[in-house]
Amino acid sequence: MSACNVLMVYPRFGDDSFWNYSITAELLGARYPTIPLGLITLAAMLPEEWTVRLVNRNTETLEEADLDWADMVMTGGMLFQQADSLRLVALAHKHGKPVVIGGPDATSSPHIYAAADFRVLGEAEAIIDTFVAAWEEGARAGIFQAPKFTADVTKSPIPRFDLLKLEHYLFVGVQFSRGCPFTCEFCDIIELYGRVPRTKTTPQMLAELDALYAAGYRGHVDFVDDNLIGNKKAVRAFLPHLKAWQETHDFPFDFSTEASINIADDSELLELMRDCGFFAMFVGIESPDADTLVAMKKKQNTRRSLTESVHKIYEAGMFVTAGFILGFDSEKGSVAAPMTELIENSAIPVAMVGLLYALPNTQLTRRLTAENRLYAGHDFHPENSGDQCTRGLNYITARPRIDILDDYRRVLTEIYDPAAYCGRVERLIGMLKLTRKPRRYPIGDPRREHEIEAVERVIKTFPEWQDLLSQTFANCFRANPRAVRQTVQLLALFLHLIPYARQVMAEIDKSIAEIEAGEFDPPMLIPAADLPEPVSLRA
Repeated sequence: MSACNVLMVYPRFGDDSFWNYSITAELLGARYPTIPLGLITLAAMLPEEWTVRLVNRNTETLEEADLDWADMVMTGGMLFQQADSLRLVALAHKHGKPVVIGGPDATSSPHIYAAADFRVLGEAEAIIDTFVAAWEEGARAGIFQAPKFTADVTKSPIPRFDLLKLEHYLFVGVQFSRGCPFTCEFCDIIELYGRVPRTKTTPQMLAELDALYAAGYRGHVDFVDDNLIGNKKAVRAFLPHLKAWQETHDFPFDFSTEASINIADDSELLELMRDCGFFAMFVGIESPDADTLVAMKKKQNTRRSLTESVHKIYEAGMFVTAGFILGFDSEKGSVAAPMTELIENSAIPVAMVGLLYALPNTQLTRRLTAENRLYAGHDFHPENSGDQCTRGLNYITARPRIDILDDYRRVLTEIYDPAAYCGRVERLIGMLKLTRKPRRYPIGDPRREHEIEAVERVIKTFPEWQDLLSQTFANCFRANPRAVRQTVQLLALFLHLIPYARQVMAEIDKSIAEIEAGEFDPPMLIPAADLPEPVSLRA
């Protein structure tokens, strides 16, 4: 095996994204929310003789010397990193370096990345050895496509945490499983990873935590699984070992994850997660309307009171952040009031409310194409074009577009009113049932200092809301002193969410004005003849 210098570059996310809350990360002593887990996992799959460097363009500068050093450049990411991924291809070529691109966006839309020398598509575990062999044999271009849903994640290596500058990140990601058993029409996860969740082994997962612990990291660790309970039997078997590991190591990590709302049906599992140190969970609620949930194939959300389900998670000591979407065909009229009411009644401070976006390679995209309703460019993401919060509705809507936009603006106006946000924070903190005192960062850890100062810095940033923010923190501390860290985190997110919501509302106002003036010029429609072959979701 010959030596090779591999430069891995993680593309930049746009500043105008809901999830790019770098300002909050900086407030808490980091540069960016989280790590490029895919790239450092891929790095661990490469031959030992190859030397790997990593540059994350969200936290550091890519230097000319980095490109000069490299024999090849590896990059790739998600749709909202597309513009920078393409820029990196051109930059590498300018320096005479071949580019290998992969990741979810390249897998879903490989034609976008035709300029790259190599396209490695699908899950790396199932195809990387074929690529390495081709490179060693002298190939300098090619397309390598992994068979769908065949990667054996039990053979996925420990990620190369040593490549990270851990102090740059607010939290670190790990992955236990891939895939989700549900069939939500708008979701691309089941297209990329299948409906039969595959899980790592317990020894494998604990070895990853051992490596992260040995690297000196302490703090927030996110299980990036798209649905941690997709294989409930496997996660139930894993969690007692995770709890024992935490106890042995004096609880060095606080965990978060994503799961479907039906986790609220299993109080035993919720208690076990709390005992392991889970403190937060993202759930996809999407809509308060049962008919809409059925139409989008999210029936699991209709079999319960959504508000009571969220409160059960709070009672287990974990706060909820949630996703909501407007623009479904099944919306019979305005959904602004019921959506706002659900968010308020559930006391969900961080509600990621977006416009429906037909992502590449989804059931929704195929249906809209067949109905001659999908706009061209759904798989192209230009520079500074936002995310689904401003760029959604990339199709002919069933109800008037202006009505959906007006609904969206009304929801954002109400839920991200500072007093409403702080009220939900207070109610949430009052419901959290925590069994352990918060673990303090060790003396000398910069996060300790930033955590203490965070609320004061938020207050200084918003002098017009100084009394509100100060009173909110005081009320939360009196009601639940053990939840001080959660209070700090949620108030720190105020620094991102309130200005971001105002920015989105300004963009929505422009879109509404264009429609009212008769100036809305929709893109061309994609001909139904261009509809790709459907993918089997049960493979």
